[in-house]
Amino acid sequence: MASDQLQQQAQLAMVLGSDTAPFETLISHLMSSSNEQRSSAEALFNLAKQTNPDTLALKLAHLLQLSPHPEARAMAAVLLRKLLTRDDAYLWPRLSLPTQSSLKSSMLSCIQREGAKSISKKICDTVSELASGILPENGWPELLPFVFQCVSSDSSKLQESAFLIVAQLSQYVGETLTPHIKHLHGVFLQCLTSESASSDVKIAALNAVISFVQCLSNSNERDRFQDVLPAMIRTLTESLNNGNEATAQEALELLIELAGTEPRFLRRQLLDIVGSMLQIAEAESLEESTRHLAVEFLVTLAEARERAPGMVRKLPQFIDRLFAVLMKMLEDVEDDPAWYSAETEDEDAGETSNYSMGQECLDRLAIALGGNTIVPVAYQQFSAYLVASEWQKHHASLIALAQIAEGCSKVMIKNLEQVVSMVLSQFQSPHPRVRWAAINAIGQLSTDLGPDLQNQHHEIVLPALAAAMDDLQNPRVQAHAASAVLNFSENCTPEILAPYLDGIVSKLLVLLQNGKQMVQEGALTALASVADSSQEHFQKYYDVVMPYLKTILMNATDKSKRMLRAKSMECISLVGMAVGKDKFKEDARQVMEVLMSLQGTEMEADDPITSYMLQAWARLCKCLGQDFLPYMDVVMPPLLQSAQLKPDVTITSADSENEAEDSDDESMETIILGDKRIGIKTSVLEEKATACNMLCCYADELKEGFFPWIDQVALTLVPLLKFYFHEEVRRAAVSAMPELMRSAKLAIEKGEAQGRDLSYLKQLSDYIIPNMLEALHKEPDTEICVSMLEAINECLQISGNLLDEGKIRSIVDEVKQVMTASSSRKRERGERANAEDFDAEEGELIKEENEQEEEIFDQVGEILGTLVKTFKALFLPFFDELSSYLTPMWGRDKTAEERRIAICIFDDVAEQCRDAAFKYYDTYLPFVLEACNDESPEVRQAAVYGLGVCAEFGGSVFKPLVGGKPNARQSENAMAYDNAVSAVGKICLFHRDSIDSSQVLPAWLNCLPLSNDVIEAKVVHDQLCSMVERQDVDLLGPNNQYLPKIITVFAEVLTGKDVVTQETAGRMVNILRQLQQTLPPSALGSIWSTLKPEQQHALQSMLSS
Repeated sequence: MASDQLQQQAQLAMVLGSDTAPFETLISHLMSSSNEQRSSAEALFNLAKQTNPDTLALKLAHLLQLSPHPEARAMAAVLLRKLLTRDDAYLWPRLSLPTQSSLKSSMLSCIQREGAKSISKKICDTVSELASGILPENGWPELLPFVFQCVSSDSSKLQESAFLIVAQLSQYVGETLTPHIKHLHGVFLQCLTSESASSDVKIAALNAVISFVQCLSNSNERDRFQDVLPAMIRTLTESLNNGNEATAQEALELLIELAGTEPRFLRRQLLDIVGSMLQIAEAESLEESTRHLAVEFLVTLAEARERAPGMVRKLPQFIDRLFAVLMKMLEDVEDDPAWYSAETEDEDAGETSNYSMGQECLDRLAIALGGNTIVPVAYQQFSAYLVASEWQKHHASLIALAQIAEGCSKVMIKNLEQVVSMVLSQFQSPHPRVRWAAINAIGQLSTDLGPDLQNQHHEIVLPALAAAMDDLQNPRVQAHAASAVLNFSENCTPEILAPYLDGIVSKLLVLLQNGKQMVQEGALTALASVADSSQEHFQKYYDVVMPYLKTILMNATDKSKRMLRAKSMECISLVGMAVGKDKFKEDARQVMEVLMSLQGTEMEADDPITSYMLQAWARLCKCLGQDFLPYMDVVMPPLLQSAQLKPDVTITSADSENEAEDSDDESMETIILGDKRIGIKTSVLEEKATACNMLCCYADELKEGFFPWIDQVALTLVPLLKFYFHEEVRRAAVSAMPELMRSAKLAIEKGEAQGRDLSYLKQLSDYIIPNMLEALHKEPDTEICVSMLEAINECLQISGNLLDEGKIRSIVDEVKQVMTASSSRKRERGERANAEDFDAEEGELIKEENEQEEEIFDQVGEILGTLVKTFKALFLPFFDELSSYLTPMWGRDKTAEERRIAICIFDDVAEQCRDAAFKYYDTYLPFVLEACNDESPEVRQAAVYGLGVCAEFGGSVFKPLVGGKPNARQSENAMAYDNAVSAVGKICLFHRDSIDSSQVLPAWLNCLPLSNDVIEAKVVHDQLCSMVERQDVDLLGPNNQYLPKIITVFAEVLTGKDVVTQETAGRMVNILRQLQQTLPPSALGSIWSTLKPEQQHALQSMLSS
């Protein structure tokens, strides 16, 4: 060991010695393709970094300056950049001042001397990297004067390098450049308008000006560059006029970045810019990739609506022309014979890159601009296309319709008939690809416009799809019709499907026996979906269908039939769930034998059966319930293995040369983070997500039976709450948390927890809840935040008072954080609403985004309610801390939903904390009273309920102000009305001395009986009964004048539906019997005659029984 070290020291001394050759050799070995050679070179290089940083840095600089070998100079620049990057290996602070000074000057002289463009660029990268760390502290005063000198030099190579450094510094440390804004403005303008500057220099200047504009923090500073904008656009148009499309494409890519980040900078010259881009997009003489970039610019501009809301909608003809360009792209599809003979549904023979671009951009455009803008233009262009003779135009219209449906759904639902008849007319087209596209459109519309489409047009859509399944000449059309049946039935009620089942099931059984595997697969998924949607209606087909399905499962063993077998599993398990355990039990056993034997075999990594099998097992569990427990030992090990899969990630630099090869790989998803390109294998993520969802299903279904697996599953899923590669994995992990805790609690309560007690539940909750709070803090997706809050609330309900004060503190702190983040998001949206082009369509979109914030606040309210119910007055110190976050929510500027939630939180505090809550009455009661007259029924209901609570528990603190009753019993007011009546009743019961009871009580009686809110109705009717038993004088009135009304109410309550408890009903009957004996028969007779005959009859039989 010691001799190895000595040998390494000797090597190092030689490499860092005065002879340059050994150092050059070391650098070339770092690039070697031999792993062994490269590893030993890396070890030596790292040793030099630790022990001799100064010598190493100066050697690299010397090599960069003087080596005759371009690859050695390039490598030296890259290595220097790595050493000067501020990460764990940051070398700069360890270097002596003379070395630092020498490095700085030698890098600047390298920029002047280097002849190779690619190496120049690497040196500029290294300079910018170092500058970003030391420039803010004025650690490199020579740099900017040098850069400005290069910009004004005659050498285009130096100008290009200088602009590159300006662009990078703008991104890293823009604030160091802003003092020079005036000088930079002049430099940019002069270069971009210069006749003599080369196209390379202009592109570098364009890159620099765009980066600089983005780093400016206020719009006044950005506006100083408005006069540079025409010259920026001219860089693009000039290069196109000179036939230099490569330069034009670079310019377009830079302008796309600007459109996405600073769209309002373009606003004053928008017409010209958009006009130029549309011309490029429409110019068929240009390369396809140039036109695609112009389209990308326009779509990006439309998508930048958060920064420039409504801006592009105002442009005349913009939407018409862009839509026309995209439609033209969709026409670019060839009638390739391979499409007809394809073996799989995703074979896209004949589709060009134009076609794919058109599809993607239509989808994005519709989502960005919404239906009011897109639909009129689309329908106008479709109608022209659909009367043309070329099949491609018909095909294009149908594909476009399917693409825009998601973004335009609200508007399209309003004129569904027009849309559906347009598509169905194309089911009769003589061209199979048009028929396929029409079926495709119906499938997509069923998803995007469901369930309206299903409810209103099932009687024409389902027969059309059934007929399309008979297209024997075109298996692809048949298979696609089956797929569309799947989409249609997913949004469909069993009642709608039932009348069509005979026809559809028999057709699908015919397709199952088709020779084409693609058709069989389509039929299987459609059958599965139809069974799932029709539920018990599917029972009558079970005996016919199941044998077919089992045959496929047993016999489709060939590798080419893997997908068919996988889909048969899916179908069997969904049919089993639809018909239920009793019908399915026998077949389920056989199916599980097959699955168990499959589980034991070695499968290839990409075998689709793995994922389908995970789902089939979980459905079998749902169907069989506790009878499934014996199989869990077989199911769980591979399931946990899938849930624990590590994402298959490759990281390269964002500008690496091999990006082009990767980008076509369908199974890889690529994201750019900073200067890194991260590629992730999607199939691995999907299997992981499926497995996590299934774990959640088992815990949910098996309850206490799941106890043996809780520890393993918790250790697997809790870390996945922060799995940012895949939303579905996080969602599943979130949903599983309360299920695991519920399973543990039930097992402990039922004595099935292997001897563990509540301390185990506390341990589990102490592991889960803090981790959920931490994940919530970092969660980027608002919708998942809502799910997390919901799951945290369920966990709190399950753990109850096992929570210690520290956990409550962290929950309260996170609630504050959530509310602060939510209100700042709303504030940003409010600022968007002040933008100059803001319009009604933007208003709609903002409203939708704000509704998600309401959901967040709703869940916060639920969590606080749970904590108040669990800890009662002990929670109030925390509640006091939160009041500054909650009180603003009562304001009139807040939405009705926000006001309702705020009132409900107070209602919970008043109800649960009773005397301890009196101190809040002064603050909150005025709000509650005001809210009793709110225009929103939901707010009124919460307020009136709160009044009732205060009346019941408020004692002398409560000075009621009982106003008139709500004016209407319309359905929207109904619940609020019943709550109001109940609250007034409580006020009469507990605070009679502070109201005019001779007026209020008869008014209250007049509101009875209640029938909407059955819980309140039972309370109120019991209260009425008690008052009559006590012979309450205010209620009976002078000379018992209100007795007839009371008997009528009793009659209605006793013959009504579920509005009185059995005990109260018995007491009412007793009161009526007493009245029969004490009242004069004539008086009773006249009251009796006002009742309906059926009420008289029912009461007679009650009284006599």
